[in-house]
Amino acid sequence: MDILQEIIAYKYREVAARKAQRPVAQLEKRPYFERSVFSLKDFVTRPDRSGIIAEIKRKSPSKGVINANVSVERISVGYEQAGASAISVLTDLNYFGGSDDDLIAARSLNACPILRKDFTVDEYQVIEAKSIGADAILLIAAALKPAKLKQLAAAAHTLGLEVLLEVHNREELEANLEAGADLVGVNNRNLKTFVTDVNLSNELAAFIPDHFVKVSESGIENPKTIMELKRYDYRGFLMGQNFMQHSEPELACHDFIVELKKLEQQTR
Repeated sequence: MDILQEIIAYKYREVAARKAQRPVAQLEKRPYFERSVFSLKDFVTRPDRSGIIAEIKRKSPSKGVINANVSVERISVGYEQAGASAISVLTDLNYFGGSDDDLIAARSLNACPILRKDFTVDEYQVIEAKSIGADAILLIAAALKPAKLKQLAAAAHTLGLEVLLEVHNREELEANLEAGADLVGVNNRNLKTFVTDVNLSNELAAFIPDHFVKVSESGIENPKTIMELKRYDYRGFLMGQNFMQHSEPELACHDFIVELKKLEQQTR
């Protein structure tokens, strides 16, 4: 069993427990459930933004503890002020050290899209995402059968949420082109070996139809990589570890975006 299979098996058990603890009717009464959402697609493609989806992540199965001293409030506000297009918040506790409270805290202070980064396997989690203030959810092709992924995407759209479809290869991509996703993210990290290779994004770009917003995920370590990805029509860049490994991730994000803007000006 690889790490993704392990996480998904655990997630089904976790969701069952959460359903028993807090029924859907309670989720629908939360203050954020009725709010109008921000469009992740729109913010990622805005010319006055960087395209970066900056992530808050304490740890991961591949790297262990990345940053044990996380102030969600400081980091999330710093990310937005630095010019990030959106914020991604890990809400999985067992494997990534996150929580719904992290996303709620970020939502209370920021006027930009927030992606709930979790392992969504049940419609309950979609409703949950809406209730804590998320604007978009992640659906991982490797974790879901196409019919299930399509069902969850439809549930998200019913609530006004956008969907970022994550794929790792051409087969996953082509099996889910009709799922109804708004953005397609290519995860450059091999979930079996944990090796990252940004060339995967370049290789799959030609197979992603133009009506999707293309997002490259993982392994982006310098602004030059983003400039290269833009040549393949990528507009979104999901970055977590690169920033979170610093004591002040928001400053690392700021410096990265400053350098990115310099490169952009040089190529005009």
